[in-house]
Amino acid sequence: MADTLRRLTNTSSFSVLQDKLESWHKDYHVISCDQNLNKCCELIELTAKIQGQLFAILNHTAAEGGHYAGVDTLKTRLLPWLGTCFSMARSSVTDDTSLQLIQDSAEKDRRIRELSASHDSELQMKDTQLCSTLRQLDSIRAELVDTQNELDETKSKSATTLLATEDEILQLKADLRSAHEQVEIYKRKLEALDDNERQIRLLRDEISYLSTEKVMLQERLVKSRSPSPSLRHSRSSSPMRSESPTRAQLTNTSRYARLVSRFSDLYAVERLEAQTLLRRHIADLEMVQKIIFIAVVESFKTAKLAYRQFKLRVRKTLSPSHFGIESLEDAAVDYIVRNLDLYDIQASVNDVINAMNVNPRISFPPEVDFVLISSLIRETCRVAFAMQTLDPPLDLAFASDGELYNDSRYRRSYDSEFTAPLVMYHVWPALVEGDVVVVKGEAVTRRGATWSRSRSTSPVRSRSLSPSRNITFISKRSLSPQRLRASHL
Repeated sequence: MADTLRRLTNTSSFSVLQDKLESWHKDYHVISCDQNLNKCCELIELTAKIQGQLFAILNHTAAEGGHYAGVDTLKTRLLPWLGTCFSMARSSVTDDTSLQLIQDSAEKDRRIRELSASHDSELQMKDTQLCSTLRQLDSIRAELVDTQNELDETKSKSATTLLATEDEILQLKADLRSAHEQVEIYKRKLEALDDNERQIRLLRDEISYLSTEKVMLQERLVKSRSPSPSLRHSRSSSPMRSESPTRAQLTNTSRYARLVSRFSDLYAVERLEAQTLLRRHIADLEMVQKIIFIAVVESFKTAKLAYRQFKLRVRKTLSPSHFGIESLEDAAVDYIVRNLDLYDIQASVNDVINAMNVNPRISFPPEVDFVLISSLIRETCRVAFAMQTLDPPLDLAFASDGELYNDSRYRRSYDSEFTAPLVMYHVWPALVEGDVVVVKGEAVTRRGATWSRSRSTSPVRSRSLSPSRNITFISKRSLSPQRLRASHL
């Protein structure tokens, strides 16, 4: 008995029973009904095992006590407890009531089975719907994947098209650059061709002059070999004066035609280039055209002044050593025609820019310089200087804003009012020989133009010179008599 009690104590059956009860209490509302029943049956089995061991200990203890030991305890405690637990209570219901209870129980069982069947059918339907939903989801995912693939393919095609377009643009830019280069090459070739033609004309003039001089010398040689008495008498009585023309007189006609053509080229080429450069900084086309017109007029004034000064220096240099039958004036003009490259054109360009800077009729952005159109000014000064060597010289016609329009001197611009009698402003001056118009100018005529427009009310600008302009103006040069050395004469 003691061994059985010790084993029961060592196994801690009641502790295990308590742990299982606590675990079941925690999981009662979580686990299913079948699991709860299994837990309860397990506890009943464990309790039955413990009770079996306790009844075995009770039996051994009662046997060790003999026939009379423990009888009172068994009578007072065990037997009443057994009677209470295992006695069958008398039924208090009738047979009809028992049958009704059995029918109710059967009805409840039937309802439970129906509910279970409906529950199972609903679960099966839900499973079917779930499977259908999963299949739809899979199809949607497949469509999404296809759409993503199409989008990636479209992106790749777009990127390829964009790269191809960029390549085409680069190729077109390269073609345009090569075309510009070819145009520049052709322009240089054309300029070289013009230079060659100019040299050819000069050489032809030289040949004509030399041929004429040769004929004159031959005639003089023949006359000197067979002099007549009357000629000898005339030589002794008065100094002989030859009527042999100078180079300037021989080439006057060809130089006249060339300079008139060059003046027309200034209007057609250099004027448009200068207008394009100025339009990048000035939006007003009228102001741009006024600036170009004033630049041409000032260039002619400066070139004429430079020609007179240059001619005086040449006369002063030639007068001590001049001899021959030609006059000093003809010799000076002939020297200037032969040495046009000695003209200090840069000084004239600087003088023109200075005059334009203080001209009250035009305005200009302070951040931009008139040096932009120095190419037009330079070529105009060169042409104007050469025109002064002609006989008679060519000059610009006098022009003022608001004057009466003269159809024989000007032509109207495309944006003019053709019924307006007065000139609003001039685009290009007219070239005249005395009072005869050689090349017509261009003017803008509009109604409302008055003589007062020729006098601007704006103050004279005092433009501060930028460093670049200072450098330009410092480089002024003037022809001194020392430059005209004897080797040039």
